[in-house]
Amino acid sequence: MSLNKTFGSMLIIAGTTIGAGMLALPLASAGLGFTTATIIMIGMWALMTYTALLMLEVHQHADASATLNTLAHELLGRKGQVIATLAMFFLFYALCAAYIAGGGSQLSEKISTWTGTPVAPQIGAVIFTVAIACVVSVGTHSVDMVNRILFTAKVVALAIMLGLLLPHVQGQHLVEMPIEKGLILSALPVIFTSFGFHGSIPSIVRYIGIDIKALKKIMIFGSALPLMVYILWQLASQGIMSQPQLMANSTLGAFIGSLSQLLHNPMVGQSVSIFADLALATSFLGVSLGLFDFLADTLNRSNHFAGRGQTALITFLPPLAFAIFYPQGFIMALGYAAISLVILAIFLPVAMVRAQRKAQQSMPNRSDYVVKGGSFALFLVTIVGVVIITAQLLQMIRVIPTLD
Repeated sequence: MSLNKTFGSMLIIAGTTIGAGMLALPLASAGLGFTTATIIMIGMWALMTYTALLMLEVHQHADASATLNTLAHELLGRKGQVIATLAMFFLFYALCAAYIAGGGSQLSEKISTWTGTPVAPQIGAVIFTVAIACVVSVGTHSVDMVNRILFTAKVVALAIMLGLLLPHVQGQHLVEMPIEKGLILSALPVIFTSFGFHGSIPSIVRYIGIDIKALKKIMIFGSALPLMVYILWQLASQGIMSQPQLMANSTLGAFIGSLSQLLHNPMVGQSVSIFADLALATSFLGVSLGLFDFLADTLNRSNHFAGRGQTALITFLPPLAFAIFYPQGFIMALGYAAISLVILAIFLPVAMVRAQRKAQQSMPNRSDYVVKGGSFALFLVTIVGVVIITAQLLQMIRVIPTLD
């Protein structure tokens, strides 16, 4: 397996993961304290890496081009396929709509600054969407190449941002405990969604082929990089501001403004803004690639120019329409993604692995890849998935504190 492809695939996983979720982390975990937030993040990383490995266990017995739609039909039947399709559609379209709304708004603000003429967010949304659509429509290789460039720029912006912030960290802020226990539950869906990359797994398998050793390395290291970045980001944000100061900022813009004012350095706001732009772009690339391949498989579109053009229209027009009619819908679209992500990244992998292991019992001499942990681990992650969905529903009916 080409080391170049393996490295590029790791960056696609990392780039897909480090996106809008990271931008929401300081606000979502404001009332938790650094230690509690870090423990939850490590737990969510372990959970999502485990279920990604479950997906590899399923993929090893399928064609390299199989998507979740195909796998669910083969292992869970028509009902499983319908559930997988609906969850995938809801999650991918919600995330794409959020990225277009957020990225379009950021882009329109920058164009307005450069030209001195006000530009509507809808114009920025159209430009942002067309640019990403052109890259995704060409194929996974083009996404890999563009993602490497953007990811490198994002790492530079992140290094500058952390370099400006970390010297101002104060130890007393890092030992603060959760303000109220309900906030731990409230933060679970957002932190969980921040580690979501599973929609891109079939595209990575198609790109790499059925090479379990290489794919395991991609999933583990590709997801570990965002974890390290998130911990540094939490160290910087929660180490500079006290919990009351963090909780007073309800939006990313307010948070960036508070950092700039607190440190008396406009470069802080600029570096965070550039990083936010790049994070949205790389996440949008990874998520839209997963949606594109999923739709092409579901609708049996050809891989030629006309077929890929049709798939691109179906992939990008619905979320673009949302962003045009709801240009401030960034948080709204992200808010419900956790529920469908639990179905996609926890419930379906667990159900498919159970079905596959049961079918493989009749062939005990086969030396297939099996994720460690057995039935107990499958049961445990299912319970965690139920807790995450319950936390999101309890927020919706205002039983526990909300993060908006």
